Amino acid sequence: MLGGQLRRMRESAGISRADAGWQIRASESKVSRMELGRVGFKERDVSDLLELYGMADEEERFRLMELARAANNPGWWSRYGDVMPSWFTNYVGLEVAATLIRTYEVMFVPGLLQTEDYARAVVQLGKSYQPDEEIDQRVDLRRNRQQILQRATPARLWVVIDESVLHRPVGGEEVLRAQIEHLMMWAEQPNITLQVMPFSSVGYPGAGGAFSILRFPEGDLPDIVYIEHAASALYLDKLEEVDEYVAIMEGLTISAAPVSATQSLLKQALTRMD
Repeated sequence: MLGGQLRRMRESAGISRADAGWQIRASESKVSRMELGRVGFKERDVSDLLELYGMADEEERFRLMELARAANNPGWWSRYGDVMPSWFTNYVGLEVAATLIRTYEVMFVPGLLQTEDYARAVVQLGKSYQPDEEIDQRVDLRRNRQQILQRATPARLWVVIDESVLHRPVGGEEVLRAQIEHLMMWAEQPNITLQVMPFSSVGYPGAGGAFSILRFPEGDLPDIVYIEHAASALYLDKLEEVDEYVAIMEGLTISAAPVSATQSLLKQALTRMD
């Protein structure tokens, strides 16, 4: 938000990034990274840039300086730094800021909708060597992430899961049963839309693996596509890339069973376990 504001002001003032960099004793690339929100902000630098750009409105100056201070404050998730890779730290910050998250999942229930037992089973998959304390921290992180769905102004979540997710016995049958019942509860919440891609559907061409699209309240922040890999993640924000994934997500929502069928599909999955 702050980077976008500074970019607009610089462009309105007709000042180049090179001249802005000279003003704060930095390079043109540093100014570019500031405007993209990819580096921290020194309050002195922000103040000097506001002076250069001719910011005369004292209330607006105060608001922007407050933004600069807030941008440097660590989020609640920083305390999980020991168990959270840097590439995922970025995602959690974006997730907290998002107003709409659209997710497609083919293997597991998305983390934002997992029960504690299901989350623990997922965390332990292939990593049974992890100390109990580290597993507890990872589960606690996932539980805290879910707060965005229950805060005063909750994020909207639109999820499409493959039907196989409802039959994969992660953590055992009882854990899966409790997880499906948990999904039935979440699916009734007004800010959550849950759809199931049934086995009878061929899906949508090009969908591939899991991904998420995050949308933010400020026009300065573009939609971001998040694709997670085993040891890294991709963050896509170029318009043509985002548009392609938005089209894929829209195709998935059309190919999936309608929202009105979600509860019956979840109940059927429970019935098959009896």
